[in-house]
Amino acid sequence: MKVIIAGGTGQVGTILARAFQRDGHEVVVLSRGPDRAAWKVVEWDAKTLGSWASELEGADVVINLAGRSVNCRYTDENKKAIIESRVDSARVVGAAISKAQVPPRIWLQMSTATIYAHRYDAPNDEASGIIGGSEPDVPESWGFSIEVAKSWEREVDNADTPQTRKVKMRTAVVMSPDHGGPFDMLLRLVQFGLGGRNGDGRQYVSWIHYVDLVRAIYWLIENKELENEVILAAPNPETNSEFMRDLRNAWGRRLGLGSTKWMLEIAAVMLGTETELILKSRRVVPCKLMENGFSFEYPRWAEAATSLCDEWKRLRAGSAADQPG
Repeated sequence: MKVIIAGGTGQVGTILARAFQRDGHEVVVLSRGPDRAAWKVVEWDAKTLGSWASELEGADVVINLAGRSVNCRYTDENKKAIIESRVDSARVVGAAISKAQVPPRIWLQMSTATIYAHRYDAPNDEASGIIGGSEPDVPESWGFSIEVAKSWEREVDNADTPQTRKVKMRTAVVMSPDHGGPFDMLLRLVQFGLGGRNGDGRQYVSWIHYVDLVRAIYWLIENKELENEVILAAPNPETNSEFMRDLRNAWGRRLGLGSTKWMLEIAAVMLGTETELILKSRRVVPCKLMENGFSFEYPRWAEAATSLCDEWKRLRAGSAADQPG
C-alpha cells in the first residue's frame, strides 16, 4: 500500500509511519518542515493546495493527524491556532482527494474522544454517546475542545469525496513508551512519588496501547463496512484512582502522593496547560470495533501498563548502551 500521513511527525504519526514501513508499505509523511526521516517527507503548509497533493494520486490510504497540540493554555491566540490548524488541514486534504483522478480508497481523519460529555454514570459509544458542551458544573473552557472536535469533523463531512471512504477516528490518549508522550509524563510522576489520584479520582481515563492503535487502523483499512465515527480506545476505561494505582503497581511503587483540584489548577498555570486534560471524565468504549470482530491485545490497563513499563526500560537501557563510555 501507499500510505500518506499528513501531520505525521508527532508521536502518533511516527508510531504509524514506523509500523507501515516495517510492514513493507510505501510511506509518505506531509510535514510543515523538511524533516529527515527513514521514510519520504514532503513539505506542505497544511492549509493550501500545492505540489504535495500529487502524492495522493493513486494512494491507498490518507491519514490526517495535523493539528496544533492542545497541551497549552487556552488563550485567544492559542485557541485560534488550535482550531484553524485542524479545520484548515482537514479542508485541504478533502480538496486534494476530490481533485485526484485516482483518489485514495480511504481517508482516516484524526478526531478525539474528548468530543463526548464529561460523565460518570455510563460510558459513551458511537450509537448512544452524548456529545459534550452543555454539561452542568464544568468549566466554561471545557466547551472549547468540544467545538474544536465538532468543527474538525464537520470539514470531513462536508468534503466531496464520493469514491473515498471516510472514517473519523475518535481517539483516546495513545500510550507508548516514546520520550515526551503521555505515558512518559505519567510514569515520571510515579517515579518521583507523585503518582496518586488527581482531584477526587472519580473521573474516567480512556486510553489505547499504541500496538492496538496500529492494529485498529489496519482493521479500519481492511473492513469496508466501517465508516463515519469510530472510537479508538481500549474497552475498559478506569477511574483516575484505579488508573494511577495500576501504573504504580506496574512500576513497583506502592504509594504515590495525590493532587487536589486546586493544586492541579496552580500546576496547570505553571506548566502552561489546562486541567481539562486531567480532570475531565473521558469514559468511552469502542463498540463499532468490537461489534465488527476486532480483538484488543491490551484490553485492560494493568497489563498494558506493565507492557509499557517494560518497554520504557528497554528503550532507555538501549539508549544508555549507545552512549560513549
